[in-house]
Parts: sequence; C-alpha cells; structure tokens
Amino acid sequence: MRGRFISIEGIDGAGKSTQTANLLKFLKEKGIDLVHTREPGGTPPGEKIRAMLLSDEMGATAETLLFFAARAEHVEKVIRPALEAGRWVVSDRFTDATYAYQAGGKGFPGERIEALERWTLGSFEPDLTILFDIAPEKAAQRLRARAGDEDRFERMGVDFFTRVRNAYLERARKSPERFLIIDAEQTPDEVEKRILEGVAGWL
Repeated sequence: MRGRFISIEGIDGAGKSTQTANLLKFLKEKGIDLVHTREPGGTPPGEKIRAMLLSDEMGATAETLLFFAARAEHVEKVIRPALEAGRWVVSDRFTDATYAYQAGGKGFPGERIEALERWTLGSFEPDLTILFDIAPEKAAQRLRARAGDEDRFERMGVDFFTRVRNAYLERARKSPERFLIIDAEQTPDEVEKRILEGVAGWL
C-alpha cells in the first residue's frame, strides 16, 4: 500500500517546528512508519542548494530554478521511494512554498512555476497540506525574539510576508480538499489540539 505525503507550510515565525514534532510523535504512536524531511534539502545536493538559497543573493529566476532542482532530486531519491515502500512522508515545505514566496512574495510569474512543476513533478502533490496561518506582524514579533541570525527571507519584512501569506491562502482556497488551515496565533496547546483533531479526522 502506498504511503501518504503530508507537507507543512506557513510563513516564517508561524511555529511550524514545534508543532511538526508533536505531529510526528502522534503519527508514530499510531504505528505509522514515516520519514521526516525538509525543503529545500532532504538530500546531500539539496542541502547544498539550501545553504546557497538561504545565504546568497540571487535573481528570482535562478532562485526558483534552484528550488525545483532540489525538489526534483528530493522527490526522486527520498519522497517517492518512501511512499512506494508504504512509508509516510512529512516534509517541511513543498511546492506551495515556491508559489507563496517566489510568486506571491517576489512577483515571479506564476505560470513559469506551473511549467516547472509540470516538468519536474507532473501531477505529484501532497495528500495533505497543513498550513499554519498567522498575521505577519505577529510572526515578525516571534522572529525578533528568536535567538540567532535571521536568514535572508526573514529579513524581507512585513509587507513581503503579507504577500506570502495571501498567496498561501489563495492556494488553500483553490484546493480546500488538500489543505488543513491552522490558526497559528492560538496558544501552542490549542494549535496542537486543532492539528491532531484535523489529522485524525483525515486519517
């Protein structure tokens, strides 16, 4: 039996990391054999591309092509083999992030992303996408409180993240059967409860 593919999405500062750990624990307790991965990354070449994308300034075309290069490798070497082996895959971000950040945030033509998606993935997409929704102002407060250096995406500012958020919500509006939208401004306990209830219902 083919495994299931869950992607985790949302703007920076939405609290995805903590809640993803809770979701992984929940699924493992259900006896589900799973793979936890991330984008960009997930493979040795993908991790090298990730380091470039999060630190080096580059044009939107080069940036988008690199995201899909990493994603093609990720799907071929990690995601598809796991699903075909009956394992579940939980990925921190997938193609929706490219639409949100590159098209929504930076204004890169969405039709070019669609062409790259068809070329590299065909009709392949997550079975379920959990979208952490939060006001950019609230997310910015969380990012400022976070220890360590901000990557270049986190330095974009509230206007950028507002466009990213709107693009995510538009993606969810177009594919409501695939998206589980979570109000990430609630308390961590409330967020966890909503996620686990939603995933349990989906299961």
